[in-house]
Amino acid sequence: MDIFDRLRTEAAKDWSSYVDHAFVRQLGDATLPQAAFRTYLVQDYLFLIQFARAYALAIYKSRTLADMRSAQAGVAAILDVEMDLHVRLCGRWGLTPQQLEQAPELQATVAYTRFVLDCGMSGDLLDLHVALTPCVIGYAEIARKLASAIGPRLADHPYREWIGEYAGEAYQTVAQNARGQLARLAARSMTAERFPELCGLFAKASRLEADFWQMALVERL
Repeated sequence: MDIFDRLRTEAAKDWSSYVDHAFVRQLGDATLPQAAFRTYLVQDYLFLIQFARAYALAIYKSRTLADMRSAQAGVAAILDVEMDLHVRLCGRWGLTPQQLEQAPELQATVAYTRFVLDCGMSGDLLDLHVALTPCVIGYAEIARKLASAIGPRLADHPYREWIGEYAGEAYQTVAQNARGQLARLAARSMTAERFPELCGLFAKASRLEADFWQMALVERL
């Protein structure tokens, strides 16, 4: 098993609470209320702004050009791909990018994003990437499973663009690259004594992801 498999296995309960959350199940079977999806998209736009900062921090924390280029690719994926998806979908409700950026951050958004940034500020590059991993790799796993389960019916699915974006080859490659970078960082700086601490970061980030889904189900913007 690589480091990601080890982390996911150790934090299996927290990981399951995230990737098999009611929000995800409702998204897949098309019963998710549009208002919940809208709340999620607006908050995720704000979330991505902070995650772009986290990847920029990863550039600063990097000690090799290869690590810097890996982090720069993460920034580009957020600013040039993911955020465009959110702008496009939210634009159908008449929301402009300026309105999205000025929306209030809900508590779950603040809790998760600041946790990741704190991991990066107080720890090293491996700590930061472990905190980022549930989001990056989790979305790829979730969307891939949903797309496979829905099959040809995806063409008429109300959330087909979101599922298709994250299940698509481009984002799946982003996730694979993130997994590879995590493995390289672990090979350089992880010790047996350090692994439990990293598991704690991974489990916390997974729980915060589940809280983010839950926020969308109960809050309304």
